[in-house]
Amino acid sequence: MHFLMHQVRIHKFLEKTEKHKAEKDRKMEDGEHATLEQKKLHKKVTSLMKKQKLRAVNQIVRSQDDSKPWGQDAKAKVGSRLIEFLLQTAYIQSPADQLAVDPPDIRPAFIHSTRTVAKETKSASRRYGVIQCDELVFKGLERTARHMVIPYMPMLVPPVKWTGYDKGGHLYLPSYVMRTHGARQQREAVKRASRNQLRPVFEALDTLGSTKWRINKRVLSVVDRIWAGGGRLADLVDRDDAPLPEEPDTEDEVVCTKWRWKLKSVKKENRERHSQRCDIELKLAVAHRMKDEEGFFYPHNVDFRGRAYPMHPHLNHLGSDICRGVLEFAAGRPLGESGLRWLKIHLANLFAGGVDKLSLDGRIAFTESHLDDIFDSADKPLEGRRWWLNAEDPFQCLAVCINLSEAVRSSSPETVISHIPVHQDGSCNGLQHYAALGRDKLGAAAVNLVTGEKPADVYSGIAARVLDIMNRDAQRDPAEFPDAVRARVLVNQVDRKLVKQTVMTSVYGVTYIGARDQIKRRLKERGAIADGSELFGAASYAAKVTLTALGEMFEAARSIMTWLGECAKIIASENEPVRWTTPLGLPVVQPYRKIGRHFIKTSLQILTLQRETEKVMVKRQRTAFPPNFIHSLDGSHMMMTAVACRRAGLNFAGVHDSYWTHACDVDKLNRILREKFVELYETPILEKVSISIIGEVEYIILSISVFLIT
Repeated sequence: MHFLMHQVRIHKFLEKTEKHKAEKDRKMEDGEHATLEQKKLHKKVTSLMKKQKLRAVNQIVRSQDDSKPWGQDAKAKVGSRLIEFLLQTAYIQSPADQLAVDPPDIRPAFIHSTRTVAKETKSASRRYGVIQCDELVFKGLERTARHMVIPYMPMLVPPVKWTGYDKGGHLYLPSYVMRTHGARQQREAVKRASRNQLRPVFEALDTLGSTKWRINKRVLSVVDRIWAGGGRLADLVDRDDAPLPEEPDTEDEVVCTKWRWKLKSVKKENRERHSQRCDIELKLAVAHRMKDEEGFFYPHNVDFRGRAYPMHPHLNHLGSDICRGVLEFAAGRPLGESGLRWLKIHLANLFAGGVDKLSLDGRIAFTESHLDDIFDSADKPLEGRRWWLNAEDPFQCLAVCINLSEAVRSSSPETVISHIPVHQDGSCNGLQHYAALGRDKLGAAAVNLVTGEKPADVYSGIAARVLDIMNRDAQRDPAEFPDAVRARVLVNQVDRKLVKQTVMTSVYGVTYIGARDQIKRRLKERGAIADGSELFGAASYAAKVTLTALGEMFEAARSIMTWLGECAKIIASENEPVRWTTPLGLPVVQPYRKIGRHFIKTSLQILTLQRETEKVMVKRQRTAFPPNFIHSLDGSHMMMTAVACRRAGLNFAGVHDSYWTHACDVDKLNRILREKFVELYETPILEKVSISIIGEVEYIILSISVFLIT
């Protein structure tokens, strides 16, 4: 739609500036002068378009264009009309082997129809339009995915430096410093902010965009071979559909019902496989287009919380293992002694399976004990023992196996060039930020904010506390304490996996019901409790105990979460969104408003468009504020680290709470990221937030005072 609107704007401009025959009769001097100027502009734009100097064309057209932007209604009507043209003109061609005497097998490629679905209450129903594609088209999508025109490709030159809301990033494509997704107040807040206020954010995004990448051709070759062989290895999806179950030759209703459920399940799986196959094809398409380039760049922008993302959506370092496996730094650096050590640690971290929880020396020992497997993986990735496939991140593991094999076999390992990005990840990063905000020593120790012989595992720590509580409860009299029976059943089920999801989502304000459902799913997977009602009761008890353990270990975090939530509730109850400014100066406005429905009649059907109303969603504003606030802090920390690394001469890439650099520079990165974390929390962050909130709603002073006193 952006492209279409842009073409319309240029066409209107050319029409406007073209000299019409009727203008020859004009005699007034001013009129002649205006016409001459328009003629010059028309000639200049036409010449620039022939030379494909689109950026210059854009600048001229924007400066002269006085037309209003298309509204939501106009876009919907134009889009519907374009779809209608597609339906009327797209047909499936006759097969090549069809006999001339047969009637041509020509049918529409796409069909528009309406469907009716009953709502849960079954007293009402909902109709909606669908576009169905012919089976041949559907199958062809996978084959043609890699030949599609992909917008916002990685750039072959460094991105344009950011200087404003819509100034920076790509050379010609529309680029915006923030992904606002139609949130008007957020967009206006960023536009109002001065360039000086946003300078730290712009500098950080420019730094992230200046990192040069290239394709690891050896890993890409292995991916291609697996994909050509049907997938199914290294977490690649199966290229074939699952076979549909045969319809039973019986009228037994029980058997037929089971078959229908099985059929529905397999069809759903095949739809998911199709989606995953298209995704892989797009990733491979980008990889193959870029594989012979010396290097390329990813322009970055931020979401409304201030977290940075590459603007290219398919093959980037925020993606899955296959993306990270085929991407590497374009610039290589000698490993050095520390780099060789960190490359070994990195391989153990990628292998995971508990190995990543060992001490650093333990991880090095693991890698050195598997050198024969590493050599075999590098030399014969598919013909050999395939040890690398046992890793949690197999393609990244393979990339390290190749680089490490070259180094270890060299007479001078320290001089071997490495392009591998080595990761330094946060330990339950949200809780790290809460521990720092609350100056919480106990919580800090649990999430590795203080030094230790080996990394602390917060999930194991919570599991140990849960087990301790359950062991005590199991000793109690069931007549007085009914949960004693559940405690006795669960003591053999408690481990880090049982509580991990609840601990991870605690920073997002997970509720008791959410925790109960998470633990129930884990218990159901294990088949530990067969009876449905007993399973529900056990999960309810386990959730209560887990949240208690979390509250004990992270008391400061729970207090801060509660305080932030209460502040948001008071603000939202006045029909105001929660606002704050990140430590780097980015204004944030939570976008959660009630959605109104608007009906519009198009040439295709009646459409229901969603529009934000002026009414904020009080509950969503309250529950979303704590996690969004923490995300704005981790985004600020990553950006501060990125800029400091560039100034120190390091290559840097970031994935939220995971920081990447060359193996030889990991020690420097570790020092810098810790210095920036301390620098971030030397500022009175919560005090600044409270002042900001007080500015929004003055009478919140009383609420904050009462909370702080209690």
